[in-house]
Amino acid sequence: MDYQNLINALGQAACQLGVLPELAALRPQFQIHLYDELSSTNQTAWQLVEQGKGAGTVVIARQQRAGKGQWGRTWISPPGGLYLSLVLAPALPLAQAQLLTLTSAWGIATSLKNLGVSIQIKWPNDLVSQGRKVGGILTESRMIEQSETGAHLQWVIIGVGLNWDNPLPQNACSVRQLLPDGSIASVNTLEDLAAIALRGIWQGFHYWQQQGDQRFIDAYQQKLACRGKKISISGHPAVVEGVSINGDLLVNLSRDGGNLIRLLKPGEIRLGYNG
Repeated sequence: MDYQNLINALGQAACQLGVLPELAALRPQFQIHLYDELSSTNQTAWQLVEQGKGAGTVVIARQQRAGKGQWGRTWISPPGGLYLSLVLAPALPLAQAQLLTLTSAWGIATSLKNLGVSIQIKWPNDLVSQGRKVGGILTESRMIEQSETGAHLQWVIIGVGLNWDNPLPQNACSVRQLLPDGSIASVNTLEDLAAIALRGIWQGFHYWQQQGDQRFIDAYQQKLACRGKKISISGHPAVVEGVSINGDLLVNLSRDGGNLIRLLKPGEIRLGYNG
């Protein structure tokens, strides 16, 4: 990862980074911090916040020794992949924290799709293609208490890992592998991919803010890989119906001779890969 090459990639026209035309006028300002190796880009991003750095701070590492995955799992992060964290200060109610994971996944998937890379989302935070994992997102937040309006988010860090030239685990593929034959899209380097991911996160957040909860959720569900998937909950058959306005998974559960719509939070079910 080269600093000047990344700055040049971020300076490309919005359409070259997969940004929707209606959001092309956005000009986010990023403060880039590059490292050869870190324990975790999210951890370092929090340290920079504590040192006074603000929204737009970006931490990128060539590799991570202890990258963070969902539910405390370790994200294997050898050289060749993209490992970055972006600091946001969204001033949103705490109840909306979960949606920031969804908006980030949707924003990156939309940017890649606009550049010819077919990506879907495995709720809530994984980017997938034909049942194989392409990347993941880990959102961490801190809140402040406000007496009149309740708890609000003060800082949010969006951690992103995307496969590029790194060794791939089982059931995984890379963005490079998904580039269409003869592609003229500007996704040629790891720096290009980093610029697309950063503008994608920004795109997802602002699309949500402009369009509102329901229209965003409708757009997110169009990219949902598991919609219609048959699953089992406590031994009972169920079908994934979609996502609620709060970002919970909607499932139609068959039980006691009837059907019941249930809402599942992240961590209450694992949807698996390859179907």
